[in-house]
Amino acid sequence: MEDVEITDVDEGRPQVEKPPLKNQDLGSLSLFVGDLLSQYGWHLLVVTVLVYVLIQYLSKRRSSQSRPTSPPQTQQDAALVARRQEAMEAARRKMQAELDAKAAVFREKQKQQEEEKRRQKIEVWESMQQGKSYKGTAKLSQTTEEASSSTTVMKPKTDKKSLRSADYNPLSGEGGGSCSWRPGRRGPSSGG
Repeated sequence: MEDVEITDVDEGRPQVEKPPLKNQDLGSLSLFVGDLLSQYGWHLLVVTVLVYVLIQYLSKRRSSQSRPTSPPQTQQDAALVARRQEAMEAARRKMQAELDAKAAVFREKQKQQEEEKRRQKIEVWESMQQGKSYKGTAKLSQTTEEASSSTTVMKPKTDKKSLRSADYNPLSGEGGGSCSWRPGRRGPSSGG
């Protein structure tokens, strides 16, 4: 094995020396950037898009603030506003008139009720002066007043026939039902 000679293949060719990198920091920087993008690429993409959208929003907002806030009103706009206000005022007046009419009707009913109460008190006082029973006339006047004020008519109760006989007991197992409870089988099931 000592007879073996090792020779280089490149011995016959002239060696060309590669110039050394002038800035070796760029190589490490490219490795750093590649590593950063592989780890946080999606996060950086989302942050970049959000910054872009924010810049667009702020530029639109700034341009809208630089414009005048309200354009000068024309004669048509003023006439339209005046018509709307007049229509609203007319509707308000109409609603107020309806409310006033309802209030007048309510006041009239209140006066009638007060007059009725006053008249009943006078009748009770007169009946007491004549020696008649106070409670009998008061109850009679209350029942006539309640009957006149209520508009619903009470229906008399009808005798209803019960659906089951009086001796029916669901716990007894009797009573004509087609179903009855049976205990389940004991032991292992034989199905399946």
